[in-house]
Amino acid sequence: MEPFLLVERDGPVAIATFNCPEERNAITRPEQADEVVAFCHAMTRDPSVRAIVLTGAGKAFCAGGNVKDMASRSGMFAGSPYQIRNNYRTSFQMIGPALTELEVPVIAAINGPAIGLGLDIACMADVRIMADSAVVAESYVKLGIIPGGGGAWLLPRLIGPQRAALMTLTGDAIDAATALEYGLVAEVVPAADLRSRALALAGRIAANPGHATRLAKRLMREGADVKLDTLQQMSSAFQALSHHTADHHEAVDAFLNKRPGQFRGE
Repeated sequence: MEPFLLVERDGPVAIATFNCPEERNAITRPEQADEVVAFCHAMTRDPSVRAIVLTGAGKAFCAGGNVKDMASRSGMFAGSPYQIRNNYRTSFQMIGPALTELEVPVIAAINGPAIGLGLDIACMADVRIMADSAVVAESYVKLGIIPGGGGAWLLPRLIGPQRAALMTLTGDAIDAATALEYGLVAEVVPAADLRSRALALAGRIAANPGHATRLAKRLMREGADVKLDTLQQMSSAFQALSHHTADHHEAVDAFLNKRPGQFRGE
């Protein structure tokens, strides 16, 4: 069986692609979630990776959970309420902590529909860009269920409580232009240009020392939940670490001599 998450490398950039286009890249089996979690851990351990592009194969980014399995009450959706709760907690809901704890900056290239859990996963990225033909939806309520992948926490923080409520309580899809207006995505580009644009953005991130972008990402993530004083204490510690890296000294020398830096993750 082919892996659900296809991983390629382009120098310091990793490209991770949901690779089940015949099911619109729905995540319906625990082993699929396990692949995403294992990928996040592997990327954090690998200092040669300085940026990640996350996208989907075929016409969809990720269609969320498999509705056919819901109808048949099979797979993830089989068993007693306790069993279903445990299925969520040990599969779908492990993706959120893994992606949010992932140190490497992530760009979600939304190539097609990102629905339910698919939208929640896109919201876990640091930057989102979207094909002009794509749509996104926090559509759980249309199936008589509630946001199970973290969207109730993520969306209000990204687009504000009122727009998050509108998306969550109607379940309606929004197009790329509306996603851009909401601030849900940073850019909308022609579908044919999405991959190249995502790689270009990833390259701009990866041109910087990896320790600096990883620590900066951590500060931004922690800053959502701590006081300014606490964040500044963390910043002081991270800055002291940064000043003692070889890549910092290389970056300073490259800046002063007006040349590209050559960073080795040291």
